[in-house]
Amino acid sequence: MEKTTILIHKKFVKSKIDPRIYGSFVEHMGRVVYSGIYEPDHPAADENGFRRDVMERTAQMGVTAVRYPGGNFVSNYDWRDGIGPVDQRPRKVDLAWLSIETNEVGTDEFMKWAKAAGVDPIFAVNLGTKGIESAVSLLEYCNFPGGTFYSDLRRKNGHQEPYGIRTWCLGNEMDGDWQIGHKEAEEYGRLAYETGKAMKLLDPTIELSVCGSSMSTNATFGEWDQTVLERTYPCADYISLHQYYGAQEKGTASFLAQSLDMERYIQTISGLCDYVGVKMRSKKQIHICFDEWGVWALSNKVVQNSVEKNPWQIAPAFSEQIYTMEDTLLFSSMMMNFLKYSGRVKIACQSLLTNISACIMTERGGNVWVQPIFYPFACMAKYGRGIVMDERCAGPVYSVNEFEEVPVVDHVTVYNPENKEVILFFVNRSEETAEVEVQLQMFETGKVLEAMVLCHPDKKATNHVQHDCIKPAQFDNWKQNGDVLNCGLEALSFVMVRIEAR
Repeated sequence: MEKTTILIHKKFVKSKIDPRIYGSFVEHMGRVVYSGIYEPDHPAADENGFRRDVMERTAQMGVTAVRYPGGNFVSNYDWRDGIGPVDQRPRKVDLAWLSIETNEVGTDEFMKWAKAAGVDPIFAVNLGTKGIESAVSLLEYCNFPGGTFYSDLRRKNGHQEPYGIRTWCLGNEMDGDWQIGHKEAEEYGRLAYETGKAMKLLDPTIELSVCGSSMSTNATFGEWDQTVLERTYPCADYISLHQYYGAQEKGTASFLAQSLDMERYIQTISGLCDYVGVKMRSKKQIHICFDEWGVWALSNKVVQNSVEKNPWQIAPAFSEQIYTMEDTLLFSSMMMNFLKYSGRVKIACQSLLTNISACIMTERGGNVWVQPIFYPFACMAKYGRGIVMDERCAGPVYSVNEFEEVPVVDHVTVYNPENKEVILFFVNRSEETAEVEVQLQMFETGKVLEAMVLCHPDKKATNHVQHDCIKPAQFDNWKQNGDVLNCGLEALSFVMVRIEAR
């Protein structure tokens, strides 16, 4: 196979990385909250009922921000049900997931967890069954110092200081007819603008994300986004995108190529943002908040059937996907896209943190373990800091029905001037070893500091039974000659190499 050659020049940079691309997502769905992050009877529970073992894994994963409380859940949620004395909170039906919500965990509890876990909160407001008044009241409860009804209610509930929540999402997937309170683009755009306008009158320091398309295959993709941007541009700071990929039945080559669709998705929305900005005669640039993303191996029919067969349970176990090595490679390429397009993507939230399409899995009353997707996330969150380099490359490609040219080796390079190192991330999409040559120009290169590989001879292997079946290992198949590094990437592998560089 032809070698992949990558040229990196110190003067050729693309963009700075916002650490919030290493975010995750906690929704009141299945066991994400109850017996996920929260299980007061668990031996590892802290004084607030949150599992310390899960918080430890969240820290090891490198999560910087977490979106809450949904997701589809938020579109029929009244935040007032989740505050005040827990024993007085109402039990409500959750129409999104056909479950019973106890409201044992709400705004104040989540903020305790966020502080303990060391993550920035990203809150979503209900623009499905609620609107301006509910959103502004929640903002007042969270961010206003005191002396008003809702800020004093927060203080009465034991939280004297405002939370100062910075980032707010105006609804969730409002383009989807599955959403409670689904709206047409014009209708949503007007409501989102009026809600955002009112929220920024109350707290001008906040930033707002409006709902873009919830997947690149939606019939309204593009048209929806343009209409919403035109209606909300004066108050919007971000446009939210969501994307999950499955389709394993098409084979490994097509499955792993789906990250190219994600690239095209980001490029298209970036162009629409710029077009609308010009149309509005605005100097402001709208960024992308990719606040739901992941690999979704289960069909929507399977997900719904699992709850419809036994509805109205409390925290039912459903959609608890088990990820393979093959899934992990697509996940890695998807995450690498946030580095490649970090000039535009400033926030990203892997979906979800625990138990459902998750990096972290828990057993009720028992252990916590991690899926193989945990490792590339943790690796990029730890080392993908600083500046993304503008690479020049040439190498072998393959074609599938959806894409004519799929690079065999997916890659991105980060320069961390503070730590004086260059970090190389690779995904080998091939079922053969892939040879790579990296040329570092105008750097004062030193030794290789660390080299890690994640792979397994069985691409369908998981960590479900043997929890350490897939885990990182030392990568030794490299040779360094001055500022040139040659690597032989194992078949179907994720590889990271750190090199001293000034």
